[in-house]
This record gives sequence, C-alpha cells and structure tokens, in this order.
Amino acid sequence: MIILGVDPGLTRCGVGVVEAGAFRRLSFIHVDVVRSDPHESQDLRLLRIYNGLCAKLDEFSPDAVSIERVFAQSNRNTVLGTAQAAGLAMLAAAQRTIPVALHTPTEAKLAITGNGQAEKIQVERMVTRILNLNTLPKPADAADALALAICHALRPSGALQGGEREQHLTPAQRQWAEATRKASHVRGVRRGM
Repeated sequence: MIILGVDPGLTRCGVGVVEAGAFRRLSFIHVDVVRSDPHESQDLRLLRIYNGLCAKLDEFSPDAVSIERVFAQSNRNTVLGTAQAAGLAMLAAAQRTIPVALHTPTEAKLAITGNGQAEKIQVERMVTRILNLNTLPKPADAADALALAICHALRPSGALQGGEREQHLTPAQRQWAEATRKASHVRGVRRGM
C-alpha cells in the first residue's frame, strides 16, 4: 500500500510518500515540499500548491492520502492558508478517487513515538529510524508529511478484537489502540451509553 502524507501549508506544503508492506513494514519512497511565493496573489499561490499536489498524486498513484487535520491556531492567517491547502489536497485526491484520512498532530506523534506530546525533534528522529534514513528529513514540513503517512500506515484498523490482529502491532500501536478504546468508553459514558 502506497500512502502519500500531506502537511498542508500555503508557503510550504510537505509531501511524503511511504509504502506499507506485510506486517506494516514501512519503506521510504519520496519526500518533498511544494512551494508557493508569498509575494504572489492568494489565487496564484493556491493554484501552484494544487498543481504541485496533483503532480505528486499522478507520479506516485497512492492508495491513500493522509492529511493533517487543521485545528485552531492563534494566527488566523496561518490557519486559513493551512485549511485551504488541506482542502486542495482533499480535492485532488477525490478527483482521483483516492481515499483520504485526516489525522491530528497528536495522533501522528502518538503513532510515531508513543507520546502524543512528543517534541518535533523526537518525531523527526523516529521518522528517520522507522524509514531507515541516513539523515533527518528537511525541512520540518517534509518530516511532518512523512509522519502523517506513517501514522496512517501504523494506525490500528478498526476495533481490535482478539490477539491475532493485535500481535502484529508495535508497542506504540497497542498504546494508541488502548487510548482509542478508553476514549470511546469515556465518550460513551458521557452520552449515557
């Protein structure tokens, strides 16, 4: 399974591609950043990002696209550009009938390091280790895109039932699955279920 991760941004939009093989073994395929010029008009910047994302989707033909879920930030202009770039990635994937998954930064950190509050350098080091890279992926947008692709590959699929499926999970995946089960239980209790 080929997974293309997108760390959305209007100036720098990170793109990372990994292959998830048997037993969730991961292989590095590609990392890059699609850029737009901050001095151009907003419409031209969005077009440049969209065209760059389309070129990557056409080049690598992924089976899934993993995009960082946009969340509220204090800088409104930053969150708007990020949300627009995320929307472009979703549109480009939908036009090619490629499934899209949205993951929060906390989910990606948890999947990669086992700690949802991990520092950026910890994530970069684990991405480097997981993919057997010689150096840290640069810039940070590129490393984040790879982390999102890895997150999608490592996430537990569905509710885990029985040891056979769980035995192939890494410790971080087991921790994530357990946190998901606990969160579901808490949400169910709050709703009176």
